[in-house]
Amino acid sequence: MATRQPCRRKPSPCRIRQPPEPPLKLKVVGLFKSSSFQVSKTIAETLKNNYPTRFEDPVIVPLQEFAWDEYLLEKKRELKGETWVYSSYVICFVNDQLLGNASDLKKWAQKVWDVVDIRPSALYQALTLDYATKFLQDTKHDFVYLDVCIDLALIGRMIFELFCDTCPKTCKNFQVLCTGTAGFSERGVKLHYKDSIFHRVVQNGWIQGGDIVEGRGDDGESIYGPTFEDWVPSHWMVPPYSERLFPVQSNLSGNLSWTLLELYFKVIQSPVKLATKIICRRKKSGVVLLKMWPRPSTSSVFCHM
Repeated sequence: MATRQPCRRKPSPCRIRQPPEPPLKLKVVGLFKSSSFQVSKTIAETLKNNYPTRFEDPVIVPLQEFAWDEYLLEKKRELKGETWVYSSYVICFVNDQLLGNASDLKKWAQKVWDVVDIRPSALYQALTLDYATKFLQDTKHDFVYLDVCIDLALIGRMIFELFCDTCPKTCKNFQVLCTGTAGFSERGVKLHYKDSIFHRVVQNGWIQGGDIVEGRGDDGESIYGPTFEDWVPSHWMVPPYSERLFPVQSNLSGNLSWTLLELYFKVIQSPVKLATKIICRRKKSGVVLLKMWPRPSTSSVFCHM
């Protein structure tokens, strides 16, 4: 009787393990005080929380108004195509590929990842206000503003961030000239930008103002007198979108004092850019305001506080 052969398992085919898919990278860039930026930020963070292994930590980039305008212009030049008509205050990327605005991110999150955002707009408005307030407070800088009128009609407000930690005397001078709390100088000049004019407007060039004496651009006064000195580090890298401080000869040794008597804005086509050779203050908002600046021959432009 033949012996029974033991059963042998058939060799199973080799299984090749596929490497895990790399996590997706979400990037949200937008205007810090925009509710659409807050919507995109919230959705990106929700995707990470719901799918922690499928997403990297989202990259959230809040920008001030001029920085956002410049960033968007650069992206339009880079991406071309339909981005030339892009008008949102936020732009979203997946793995560095353009996805779109807050609405596009919201649709993508729902269709691909089953993440549905049902938060009311009132909640996003409240979140935006809180976020914007904290964003400004975290700078540790003071802020002042100028209300601007054309032929006595208010057209908007320009807000300035003062780098008091870099040029304390210069920033204090500008702050007090905006508020008018110093009263009058020894020669009787009202130390206040209120009702002063922008005496020079160069189309696609610059605008100048701040001569609180005669409004011609050849005189001025600070809260410290005709001139004053402030420490200016020559190596300091100046943030973009700023105002230029004009040096004034203060003594025979040739030291420069920064009186900050002039408000000088560099305007380059559209959107508006401000001069970058600046030391102590940065313009935070007022893009639309500068875009609609009139020709000097047609209107008078006043600063009101």
